[in-house]
Amino acid sequence: MKRFRIAAAGLLLLLWGQLAFSQAYPNKPIRLVVPTSPGGVTDILARLVAPKLSEGIGQTVVVENRVGAAGVIGVDSVARSAPDGYTLLCAFDSFTMNPFLFKNVSYDVVRDFAPIALLARTPLVLIATPKLDVKNLADFVRLAKAKGSALNAATAGPGTPSRLALDLVASTVGIDPTLIHYKGGGPAMADILGAQVDIMMPTLPSAITYIKSGKVVALAVTSDKRHPLAPEIPTFAESYPGFEVQTWAGILAPVAVRREIVMRLNEELLKTLQLPDVRESLAKRGYDAVGSSPEAFAGWIRAETEKWGRVIRERGITLD
Repeated sequence: MKRFRIAAAGLLLLLWGQLAFSQAYPNKPIRLVVPTSPGGVTDILARLVAPKLSEGIGQTVVVENRVGAAGVIGVDSVARSAPDGYTLLCAFDSFTMNPFLFKNVSYDVVRDFAPIALLARTPLVLIATPKLDVKNLADFVRLAKAKGSALNAATAGPGTPSRLALDLVASTVGIDPTLIHYKGGGPAMADILGAQVDIMMPTLPSAITYIKSGKVVALAVTSDKRHPLAPEIPTFAESYPGFEVQTWAGILAPVAVRREIVMRLNEELLKTLQLPDVRESLAKRGYDAVGSSPEAFAGWIRAETEKWGRVIRERGITLD
């Protein structure tokens, strides 16, 4: 009987401690680190979600931009932070690419982070200048194989998703375009509009106006299904099953954060993503609200890491 009372008392203390813990978090402001400059897509998404999350969780969520080394500095700062739920990371697609592109990345995206929720994603689109005179993906592949390295492809930079997506297309369909790296998507888009380059792979939202106006020709989107922004554009997967590339943003914490914190944040983030004004704002930017479980987001990160690691190794891409 004495042992039973001791065990019961211990159980009650454990339950009380868990209850007290759940009620105690959060009791101070939360930092949401964005590893890009203010005004970028990831920053915009973070600032859209942060005030709604603040309302739901009962504490201020402060967006903090930590810029440098293509996002590595901000990500590394979160990996080294205390795993107490008060420092979070709003990661984007380069999160799973940078460890393979830079030699001195000290963190491991799978081992050192606890995924909380995938917030949103949107596809890229392969576009061509009308002067290339191709109307569909099959026509393009035939022409690209004939032109070889004479085909020019613009990218937003040597380590950007627009560049790596082109490398994945090249290896998938068997072409070898010459990549021309610009300092951002704006200059690259300007040159494809001016027919200075042949093709480019921007995000669908950034190109949709030019597609609708006929200034560029859309050949395929990189989502697994046709996108509501332009359902007339076929997917790569329709011709090359399994092909998928999406830009994305999601929330993570340092790996040792308590499970209760992860689930509390996940619950509030999913509620935030269901709000009509949030969904409408995302849709206007061409992003699909996702709102995944932590486990689904972890699976997404593993798959993205495997895919981009393979592409970068096979194509011999380095930035250092």
